[in-house]
Amino acid sequence: MGWGRVCTLLLCALMPALFLSCERARGGSAGGKRLIILGIDGMDPDLLTKFMAEGKMPNFARLAQQGSFRRLTTSIPPQSPVAWSNLITGMNAGGHGIFDFIHRDPKTFQLYFSTSRVEGPKHSLHLGNWVIPLGSGSAEQLRHGKAFWEILDEQGIPNSVYRIPANFPPISAKGRTLSGMGTPDLRGTYGTFTFYTDDATAVAGAVEGGEVVQVEVQNSRVTSHLIGPENTFRKNSPPATEPFTVDVDPLEPVARVSFQNQQFVLKEGEWSGWVPVEFQLVPFIGNVKGICRFFLKQAHPRFQLYVSPINIDPENPALPISTPSGYSRDLAKEIGEYHTQGIAEDTKALSDGVLDDKEYLEQARTVLAEHRRAFDAEFPKFRQGLFFFYFSSLDLNGHMMWRLTDPRHPAYDPTLAAQYGNALEEFYQQIDQVLGEVLRKIDADTTLLVLSDHGFAPYRRSFNLNTWLLNNGYITLEAGSTPDANQPFAEVDWSRTRAYALGLNGLYVSQRGREREGIVEPGQADALLREIRQKLLEIRDPKDNSQVITRVDLASEAYQGPYARTGPDALVGYNRGYRAGWRTILGAFPPDVLEDNTNAWSGDHCMDYTKVPGVLLSNRKIDAQNPALTDIAPTILAEFGIAKTKDMMGQSVFHPR
Repeated sequence: MGWGRVCTLLLCALMPALFLSCERARGGSAGGKRLIILGIDGMDPDLLTKFMAEGKMPNFARLAQQGSFRRLTTSIPPQSPVAWSNLITGMNAGGHGIFDFIHRDPKTFQLYFSTSRVEGPKHSLHLGNWVIPLGSGSAEQLRHGKAFWEILDEQGIPNSVYRIPANFPPISAKGRTLSGMGTPDLRGTYGTFTFYTDDATAVAGAVEGGEVVQVEVQNSRVTSHLIGPENTFRKNSPPATEPFTVDVDPLEPVARVSFQNQQFVLKEGEWSGWVPVEFQLVPFIGNVKGICRFFLKQAHPRFQLYVSPINIDPENPALPISTPSGYSRDLAKEIGEYHTQGIAEDTKALSDGVLDDKEYLEQARTVLAEHRRAFDAEFPKFRQGLFFFYFSSLDLNGHMMWRLTDPRHPAYDPTLAAQYGNALEEFYQQIDQVLGEVLRKIDADTTLLVLSDHGFAPYRRSFNLNTWLLNNGYITLEAGSTPDANQPFAEVDWSRTRAYALGLNGLYVSQRGREREGIVEPGQADALLREIRQKLLEIRDPKDNSQVITRVDLASEAYQGPYARTGPDALVGYNRGYRAGWRTILGAFPPDVLEDNTNAWSGDHCMDYTKVPGVLLSNRKIDAQNPALTDIAPTILAEFGIAKTKDMMGQSVFHPR
């Protein structure tokens, strides 16, 4: 699912349509009105309530007492790209068209990232081993609907929107924006690390979220290559690479890295700062620039070196990541280089065992420290209009650290829990400190909203939906074949398959005229879905008789808008403690329908949306008793006297009808 066309668009025709020079909005009709929104991904209302009661989040407790605290209804399904798109547009997935992290082409079954598409030029000239593009490539925002800050721009309201998800490439804006979740690394992925080792037992090649490279230590030196983006100027688009060497001290746990006229020394267990890297795609024309960090995990007896995903360099962005285009560079000059990759915390390195809990937390704390530096640089500049700032740490660390707070989790380790069981709580407390900075500076003309897109729950057991569909006759394999636990839809006989699953919550009918070889007539689809829904709701876990799936929402019932029938036909809502299994998400058939989740990714929210609400706090009284994400855009507009658009589903949380 990597975007191999990234590199071509970087050097072709300078991408004039994408690098827009935008002037920040000035003036406007808002007068001195100010609206501050802290968007905190994954803040859970139960954990927040607990920490407030224990006196660990005094600023949140003060805000809840003086203003309002409500649970915030999340999206269907409660996945971050969907949820933030609901907030951005005031519509559900039927209006904005984002249903999951993963979408599919029903004719080809090709999978792609849901929020954006990067493509090279459609035509090229082949000269030997070189590929000469004819025209420029493109980066396309796939979310539909007008964003709330676009409407503010139209009304002359100043605004700043920092790292909001589902905004890559950033839409044209007069205010300062920096793209967030959905922004790729330089390889066009959600993040691909590299791990270099001389351990002969390590399996070289791709792992989930990364790549393991076997190296040799010869005369205390390691020679290898950094792996960059696919070079679409070359035949077959091989990855661009750049050589580096590591000289390992034969006695001390220390090594010197030499790379592109740079040298730095790392002790065992030490991280480098951001290191610039340039990949040459075409000689004498130009290089693609990125930044990465090195971590010397071990010098000897085994050599182990981790290199982070190569991020787009904010000072020299190879793809558009901000408005105006120079904003990312200006911010880097003020606070130093920073992660531009949308999911900055390297959760996959922890899941793969490349980083341990201590090492992962060091990296995750670096991410939050960067965000806080950016906040401390940007917030004092705010004078009027809207200031939106996004924090990712509670979500990603909720995913990874939940197991160390939950003795019932299959991956619970009492020794690790004693060491790192308070890590998630510490991230919550840092967000409380940020809120304290805000509370000290708000006045009578300032409205404050603190919100999260969803809450959190344990993820103890995996449900393999495609295996269940296979066992219950909704998927049929080719005669004589056996289910494949790893390959998507391997050996499926589509001429006899009626339904399949893709993504974290999606259930699809193999519909005639839509899917390749679809067999279900459109008029029979809802009846089939209701039949499957009834069976899914009856499933009990043989381990303790718990209900595994607590709701299944049909798209025809859940969504409104022009894209309501372009995504999944139904959304499977898992009970707390359950989620779709890792391999079933991409269409594979693990042998067991239910299995323990022993992955470090141990908390989740891609479940029954009613069981993982977000939070909404304000310094003003919230009149809405059951606010939803789709109410936030109308609330923002109402604060500046702007009527919501006809497509928006919600209403102001302060003045509900």
